[in-house]
Amino acid sequence: MQIVCISRGSLSKGGELGERLAHKLGWQCISREQMVEEAIKRGISVGKLETAILKPHIFTERLALEKDHYQAFSTMYLLERMARENTVYHGRAGHLLLPGLDHMLRIRVVADRESRIKSVMQRLNLTREKSRVYVDQVDEDRKRWVKLYFGLDWDDPTSYDLIINLEQMNVDNAATALCSMTQLPDFLPTPSTQRAMQNMLLAARARVALAEHEKTYAGQFIVRADRGVVSVVYKLQQADLAEQVTRVLRGLSGVEQVVCTMARSNILWVQERFDPESDAFKEVVSLARKWDAAVELLRLDPADDDEAETRVIPAAPGIKAHPDVVNRMKPMSRTIMSVHGGIEDDSEEGQDAGADDGGLHKTLAELARIDRSGGGRTVRATGRRLAESVDTRIEYNLLVVGDVFLKKGHAAQTRMANELCGALREKLKAPVVNVEELKQQYLFSPRQFLNLFGFLAASAAFYLAVFTNQQAVLDFTHPESTNAKIIAAVGIFIFVPLIAYLYGNATRLFLKLLRVQ
Repeated sequence: MQIVCISRGSLSKGGELGERLAHKLGWQCISREQMVEEAIKRGISVGKLETAILKPHIFTERLALEKDHYQAFSTMYLLERMARENTVYHGRAGHLLLPGLDHMLRIRVVADRESRIKSVMQRLNLTREKSRVYVDQVDEDRKRWVKLYFGLDWDDPTSYDLIINLEQMNVDNAATALCSMTQLPDFLPTPSTQRAMQNMLLAARARVALAEHEKTYAGQFIVRADRGVVSVVYKLQQADLAEQVTRVLRGLSGVEQVVCTMARSNILWVQERFDPESDAFKEVVSLARKWDAAVELLRLDPADDDEAETRVIPAAPGIKAHPDVVNRMKPMSRTIMSVHGGIEDDSEEGQDAGADDGGLHKTLAELARIDRSGGGRTVRATGRRLAESVDTRIEYNLLVVGDVFLKKGHAAQTRMANELCGALREKLKAPVVNVEELKQQYLFSPRQFLNLFGFLAASAAFYLAVFTNQQAVLDFTHPESTNAKIIAAVGIFIFVPLIAYLYGNATRLFLKLLRVQ
């Protein structure tokens, strides 16, 4: 189904635009207010939660659980509605609740500050100064809410496909223009985006089920789903909940298998092809064991912007444009050129048992066997779009980027991999390393064994030489002549940093060995 998400500020006419657009297209319209009302009916204290998010000093553990519950419910509510028919949603940042749905049209509506102040003066009967303060405070609260809730900047233009200023444009005319935009091939659903919605919906339903069950409501879980396999990561102190998690989710519609992993941290591993027999797998798993981390796999199926792909995309069901729009719109060919984007591969049949999934499911099965699985999925996107598809609400302790953009030349591959690392680092504010850096920074290699031995041997040789020649050392450091004192000072100036360097490196490598072996 097609999706339009409108991000609106207070008194920006975003709600009016959403309703008008839905009317012209014949789609359903969902507002944030409707979603909040349903959340309250489910027992979620949305008001207290928003107050706590804006004032972190009152954010309790119970409210943290409430936040997870509200996130899962919001995702589930939107996707259940969107699965039935094409949707226009207007609210603060609905598009951030659904990361990775590339066919979603993301719109930001803005209005000039002066007109908003005048609207506040009329609606709330306030003075101009109080209205100005009100507008500024509301804007600041919403920016802070998005920052703390999603870890993103609400005003970042790269988060939107289109920003509309309604200062000069009539709402009806803006809606008419957007009707045409919804028919662009970039925003039509594909089999891959439909699978992504199904996986996201199943994960949200599973998280809500855990939050609403009396025996698992207090657990902090990270839930992922892929083709009926639900992966649940939980904390060490919640080990007694593992059996209950399986019982709660086993009867949930759409769940074929439940994989539970106990972990204190999370590692995200990005790569094009995975192999549980590879050295990279062994290195990532070795680190995950030492960190007690769950490993989430993100398989990159890169969209190739240099090649044109001809696909036949069926007309999206439920599109009924308003009569005054139909006359303005030309029929669009159902054969689309250069269409890329979305989650997983774009094939009509999907990935059956014999299809090549880049070793994803085989590797996930091995991670589940050793109790390190954090779930996995495939994303078809460029580097930055892949970064945007990662859920910022999950705290990753490390991101590992393996072999990516394999079809490119060496120079282009290196450049694009570095750009991907930069985009992930900027988006998630977490350490990002490639596999080679992983060996150097986090694992103990044979070369480091040699370095450790060399530093220890050199340090021992220095100390042995000093302690076996103490009288000679004392004579050298306490000379009588001026020239001898200068030579002694120079010798000490060279000797002390050198021994500190050798001993410091030996100690660093030894501590690293103890930490990871």
